[in-house]
Amino acid sequence: MEGLPITDADEKLTGAARYPADVDLPGMRHARVVLSPLAAANITDIDTAAAAALDGVVAVLTAADLPTAGRPATDRNSAILATDRVVWHGQPVAVVVAETATAAADAVGLVHVDYEPTPPVVDLDDAASPNSPLVWSHGVDRGAGASADVHAGGAAGGGVEEQSGGNVAVTKRYVSGDLAAGLEAADEIVELELRTQTVHQGYLEPHTVVATVDPLDGTLIVYTSTQGLFGTRDSVARLLGLEREYVKVIPMTVGGGFGARYGIFEPLAGAIALAIEGPVQLSLTRSEDFVASTPAPATIARVTAGGTRDGRLTALVADILTESGAFSGGLAGIVGTLFGSVYRCDAVDVTVREVLTNKSMVGAYRAPGAPQAAYALECTIDELCRALDVDPLQFRIGVAKETGDPMVDDRTWPNIGLTNVLAEAAAHPLWKNRGDAAPGRGVGAAVGGWPGGTAPAAAVCRADSDGVFYLHVGSVDITGTNTALQLIASEVIGIPADDIRVVNGDSTVAPQSGPSGGSMITYTVGNAVRDAAEGARAQILEIAADMLEAAPDDLEIENGAVRVKGAPGSEVAVGKIAAQGSRFGGKYAPITAHGRSAITNQAPVFTVQLVEVEVDRETGQLAVLRDVVIQDVGRALNPPLVAGQIHGGAVQGLGWAMQEELVFDESGTAVTASFSGYLLPEATQVPAIEAVLVESNPSPIGPLGARGVGEPPIVAGPAAVANAVRDAIGARVERLPLTPERVWAAAHR
Repeated sequence: MEGLPITDADEKLTGAARYPADVDLPGMRHARVVLSPLAAANITDIDTAAAAALDGVVAVLTAADLPTAGRPATDRNSAILATDRVVWHGQPVAVVVAETATAAADAVGLVHVDYEPTPPVVDLDDAASPNSPLVWSHGVDRGAGASADVHAGGAAGGGVEEQSGGNVAVTKRYVSGDLAAGLEAADEIVELELRTQTVHQGYLEPHTVVATVDPLDGTLIVYTSTQGLFGTRDSVARLLGLEREYVKVIPMTVGGGFGARYGIFEPLAGAIALAIEGPVQLSLTRSEDFVASTPAPATIARVTAGGTRDGRLTALVADILTESGAFSGGLAGIVGTLFGSVYRCDAVDVTVREVLTNKSMVGAYRAPGAPQAAYALECTIDELCRALDVDPLQFRIGVAKETGDPMVDDRTWPNIGLTNVLAEAAAHPLWKNRGDAAPGRGVGAAVGGWPGGTAPAAAVCRADSDGVFYLHVGSVDITGTNTALQLIASEVIGIPADDIRVVNGDSTVAPQSGPSGGSMITYTVGNAVRDAAEGARAQILEIAADMLEAAPDDLEIENGAVRVKGAPGSEVAVGKIAAQGSRFGGKYAPITAHGRSAITNQAPVFTVQLVEVEVDRETGQLAVLRDVVIQDVGRALNPPLVAGQIHGGAVQGLGWAMQEELVFDESGTAVTASFSGYLLPEATQVPAIEAVLVESNPSPIGPLGARGVGEPPIVAGPAAVANAVRDAIGARVERLPLTPERVWAAAHR
């Protein structure tokens, strides 16, 4: 299948794309949030008088002034405004509403909040201790709807949920085999303590939401760049006490999401609009966004692994802490499943604990939990292979799970292509020639996987009188999924992709769809589109059969025309057929077909990443020279776009590996909450990335054999870089990011 340019490329490049910040409603006010400067404190008083007196200020609102007053906060979305206590630095406490954005910003500094500080819980290990102060004095608050779970779309589950207490919100354990026997059988045993950092999604567009109330029927209308149209609507309705039919979410262009746009600020914007009975734009600055949103969690993994020189993995033990922030993040199942299910092992014992701290609740970030799990697993496997003196990729090939093999969460792997990508990686010149690397250079490999998300979806395919076909879907296009849907319909119907338009409707008119996350849109909505396109094709052939006086089975559609097989010249254009359904007094019904999808079988995707690095032993400075991402894509519907997704994910993985970190001081204050302190990869730090698309294992369920491709490219990157550094300096850096200081210290210890 040939590639197709992304449908919204021109409007983004020319600036014509409309974001929430571009919405300007008559009489619209501007809102800014007052954020807590402390990570843990009781609120004793909020003095709004000075701010309210400022010229241009319309209202200064606290929790008691909003329709959400009295509703307990159980997750980040429901933490509208703090009431009597703050539990992270950056928690919204009050809102200033003014006639202009400038006046609102000026008034924020005039809201005086009296805080009574309490001891913050900041360190992950300390927080997990039974003697730690509690984030919540009344005990653990487990949360109600973690965005990571939404993003994963049922990607993981199972395990045994064990009793938790203190700041430990969730404990999941996965056990199989005889651990004592597995350790006894091992020729070598390695033990590592591997740490990952808190990472922000780093999107370009800070959160902005516009909300207004329809004066005719009281419907709350929300303009937002969301990844989940219907989930956001449901969250707003639930938290504001509205019926869903009276909440209308209008999706705008998304300026980067990566799992961070699941209704965090929409309920607050809606509450403000209801309180002031008019339109309002709620905007965050970059620094505010850093501290008030939902980053990816830090983790600590204490791992033991044993193996034999003849290629068996005999034991795999892990105690993993994931930092949840102030509410449960919903990541324990994903981390445990992905850590324990990639390789065949005689005995597995994996415990994952979600631990609360006085930080913002964590959320989804492109394959949530997977980079952390892969870092712990792949660094351990690499170290074990070094101890055994065996080829790391050949060892992985020997123990790699295949279709039908058990997972640790009591499921079995559906159709997977892990061995395919491992074989491609083992044959790649970068790996085969790694022994020729110059001094100071090293080559590392790592595996990354994602089970694939699922959600019910529907689509409508209709033909207009001019021969243009419209696909109506409820998904939000962030990564070019509309283009993939065009290509699916084009191939099924037999018309050029240029004759197909995708319509992303608002929550009142769009067909049902899951969120744009978890690599599920092409897989789920794509199947609904295929179903609808097949229905449209059948209707076209039915009308054409009458027009051409032939049986439908004797017809074919090619290049936008229906022709009788084996009868050149006997044909009619699809556009002419479509026009029949709009004629006054016409005898043919309009071409309109519905498609539905409710896939429960996932389409896992695996990738192997090969990285070559160069390390300056005198300074610890690290440079990535080559980055090869070999990924099972099923079938690449739009190869240039698939390669682009792989490039983007790989760059984000490099950021995790080398420099990105949301750092907190001992008081729980985020000290790198800006792009001057939070370092994203620069163009000069990113090598040419080679994307190898493996299409030898098309999905038996995905549309035209396609699998989701968005999550996996980020997963293996941090581990691959860490393993390459290990190869270059002969020592393991066990903590991300791999800063020059840490690399130098490891090289000289």
